[in-house]
Amino acid sequence: MVELKTATEIDAMKRVGRVVADALAAARAHAGIGVSLLDLDAVAAKVIADAGAAPVFLDYHPNWAPFPFPGVICASVNDAVVHGIPSDYRLRDGDLVSIDCGAKLDGWCGDAAISFVVGTAASADEALVAATDEALRRGIAAAQPGNRLGDVGAAIGDYARDQGYGLLADHGGHGIGRVMHESPDVPNEARAGRGMRLRPGLVLAIEPMLIADGSDDYRHGADGWTLQTITGARAAHSEHSVAITDDGPVVLTAQH
Repeated sequence: MVELKTATEIDAMKRVGRVVADALAAARAHAGIGVSLLDLDAVAAKVIADAGAAPVFLDYHPNWAPFPFPGVICASVNDAVVHGIPSDYRLRDGDLVSIDCGAKLDGWCGDAAISFVVGTAASADEALVAATDEALRRGIAAAQPGNRLGDVGAAIGDYARDQGYGLLADHGGHGIGRVMHESPDVPNEARAGRGMRLRPGLVLAIEPMLIADGSDDYRHGADGWTLQTITGARAAHSEHSVAITDDGPVVLTAQH
């Protein structure tokens, strides 16, 4: 069932969206050579707690996972695309890091992700991160009232393929609201003009996940959670929670 939010509810989602944005910004600012992923998790956890919000990833247990997720953030490094568990791994010069974060405040959820390189960045990694951010920007721009879900997927997928990147198979965005994952599913590759029509009040988490070498396939890491590229290629992940309004898409997880 697809739930449409009122203007008042969207304002409430903006408040939790700012908490998520602040947590991501704090984790990114803290990241550096020699800093552990657990350190980044603690930084994000403090921002969320100080805002009176709650982490929504912590103890999340989908039916495919071997155990509840043990972190506040997902921290995925290099060939890890998404769902990386924060660990005592210490960041090294040139690591490509993707951080996904979700929080809940006053009954509403926010979800966003960023990717960046620690220390000296290889040009290929800089291009991958920039392309992932651009794919997200294009997906958001396509989320206009009256358009269809396929227009969002086409905007993301067509751009990513044109740039020579792969798209993580079987994964995309989702509706978001009172729970982190709501209907509908939001594809990262689709045919324009197809799918559900976008209506004001719909809130979507749009999240391209690009793979550097053009491959799409993945494997589960030894922890049962982390999704890694089959080829060892690097990946990047960018995400915002976005409300469809009469005036166009509004990003709810932007930092102010």
